[in-house]
Amino acid sequence: MGILKKLQSELKNAGTAARGAIDEGKVRIEIFRVRQSADAAAQALGYAVHRARRDGHTIDAETLERLDGTLTTHEAAAARLEEELGRHRGSTTGATAPEGAAAADPARDDGPKEPESSGS
Repeated sequence: MGILKKLQSELKNAGTAARGAIDEGKVRIEIFRVRQSADAAAQALGYAVHRARRDGHTIDAETLERLDGTLTTHEAAAARLEEELGRHRGSTTGATAPEGAAAADPARDDGPKEPESSGS
């Protein structure tokens, strides 16, 4: 009977790991969606400023505040989801990322990186 209990325990662990991976995947998708929304808000803000400058006037305070508020809201949501992703990673047993894996994580991509300079 010992082998059946061991098998049952391993299946239960596999199920728990699969649920954790699915939950983490859902959070990653939501982070991606929120970042796309933040990018769209930043783009709208940039276009509004560009058009105002091109036309020789300033952007009205109401529009500026609305666009900035939208961008800030999306950035805050992304930060909250990043924290949630960190909790998911911390709660999964044996799922520690190897050193340097955060740089290769597309959910944590903060944009272009500066090239590393050679020591010469």
